[in-house]
Amino acid sequence: MTQKNAAGRGRLMDELSTASRRYMASYALFNQALADHLRLHPTDLQCLNLLALEPGPVTTGRVAELTGLTTGSATRLVDRLERAGYVRRERDVEDRRRVLVTLVPERMAEFGEVWQKLNGSWFAMFDAYSDGEIALLTAHMRRTVELSAAQVERLRGGEL
Repeated sequence: MTQKNAAGRGRLMDELSTASRRYMASYALFNQALADHLRLHPTDLQCLNLLALEPGPVTTGRVAELTGLTTGSATRLVDRLERAGYVRRERDVEDRRRVLVTLVPERMAEFGEVWQKLNGSWFAMFDAYSDGEIALLTAHMRRTVELSAAQVERLRGGEL
């Protein structure tokens, strides 16, 4: 890479760093505002999001895996979601010793209605992108999820 290309790359990386910091902060603030609107904790909101992506009911242990919380913290999170009416605990019909966390369809429909009201703006924003650009953004988001999970492990493991 030439010195001119390296300087240009450096400027781009600086711009990307600034934009990504603003992006992460704006997402965290959006998540907080949505959680406040729904009278939930931001982590509880994201847990609901993750539970909605699961193919069916899950154990509290799976909630811990999805969120990266300890099993005790995941239990408290499920307690809060149960009090708020978003989930219920049910015995597994195949193994009565297991308790499954099940989404409450009516409450999730209310949750979905809020998202529907917000989604129009998001989809309109993506109308400006080509299919190739959307594919690139999707690939970036998938890679970001993988990298974030690895970074969470590092931080929780005491590494820096």
